[in-house]
Amino acid sequence: MEFDSSSSIWDGVYYHSHLFGGLMLTAALLGLSSSYFGGLGSSYLPYMLSDLGFFYKKKCEKKRIRVYMDGCFDLMHYGHANALRQAKALGDELVVGVVSDEEIVANKGPPVLSMEERLALVSGLKWVDEVIANAPYAITEKFMNSLFNEHKIDYIIHGDDPCLLPDGTDAYALAKTAGRYKQIKRTEGVSSTDIVGRILSSLKDAEACENHDNTSSLPNDDHKESQSNSSHISQFLPTSRRIVQFSNGKGPGPNARVVYIDGAFDLFHAGHVEILRSARQLGDFLLVGIHTDQIVSEHRGKGHPIMHLHERSLSVLACSYVDEVIIGAPWEVTRDMVC
Repeated sequence: MEFDSSSSIWDGVYYHSHLFGGLMLTAALLGLSSSYFGGLGSSYLPYMLSDLGFFYKKKCEKKRIRVYMDGCFDLMHYGHANALRQAKALGDELVVGVVSDEEIVANKGPPVLSMEERLALVSGLKWVDEVIANAPYAITEKFMNSLFNEHKIDYIIHGDDPCLLPDGTDAYALAKTAGRYKQIKRTEGVSSTDIVGRILSSLKDAEACENHDNTSSLPNDDHKESQSNSSHISQFLPTSRRIVQFSNGKGPGPNARVVYIDGAFDLFHAGHVEILRSARQLGDFLLVGIHTDQIVSEHRGKGHPIMHLHERSLSVLACSYVDEVIIGAPWEVTRDMVC
C-alpha cells in the first residue's frame, strides 16, 4: 500500500490525528502477531511506526493564521495603531489594505494625506507584516476571493463601529456571511474627524490670540480664551497598560549602540517615520525623547501641540524603528542624560 502525503486523506488524518494515531498504533501492535496479519509479521512494524511519526510531525506544524484589516488611515493616530495591534493579536501575520484616494473620495470625501504618505505610515507600524495599496473601500466578492486565494487570508478584521456604504449597506456583509469576519474594539477618544476639529480649533485660537494682542483687553477676555483653549482638549485617558501594549518591553543589550533623538512628533506623519528610520540605522537601539506640551507650546506658539504628550508618545512607540521613549523629555540634552 502506498501513502501519498498530498492526497485529501492526509487532511482528514491531520484534523483527526488523535483517532488515526490510535488506530495506527493498534495496527502496529497487532502486526506482531501472524494470526491477525498472516505473513505480514513484525518486519512491517518499522514502516508503520515511521508513518505514525509523520502524522505527529504534521500535527505539530501549526498553520500560521493570516488576518486582513483595511482602512483609509488618513491623519494616522494612536487609534489606528491600536486597531492594528488588536488585529495582529487575532492571528500570526497581519496584512493591511490601504484604501485608494479615489475610493475615499467616493465614500467619505477627499483625504488629507496622499496614498504614498498613508502607505509610509502604515508600513512603519510594528504590527504590520504586509501592505496592499489601493484597496477597495467595500469588500466585494471579487476582492474577497483574492484575499482568500491569493493572499491566503483566514479572517477579515474590522472595528465594532459600523462601516456603511453610501447606499446604507454594510461594507463587510460578504465577509460576515462567509464566516470569515472578526471584530475588534474601537479605541475611544480619538478619530481623524476629531483631529481635524482640533486643528481648526487651534487655528481659531491663534487668530483670537492675535486679535487680542491688537485690541484692548476686556474683562471677560481671559474667560473666553480659556474656553477656546479647552475646546480641543483630548478625551484620551492614558493608562500604564496601554503604554505597555505599545512598548517593545526590551532594553538595550550590554554592547548595544544607543541612538537618541527628540522632538514634538505632533500629528505623526511620513516625515517622522523616515527620520526615525534613518536614526535607527545609526545604532542598535533607538531611544526617542518626546517634549512636554508646555515646551512645544513655548517653541511653536499657542494652540500647539494638537496631540497631547501621551498621544504623541503612543504614536512614536507604535513605529517599528523605535525601541523606547522618554515621555516628557527636556528641550536640551544635559550631561546627566548622556551619562
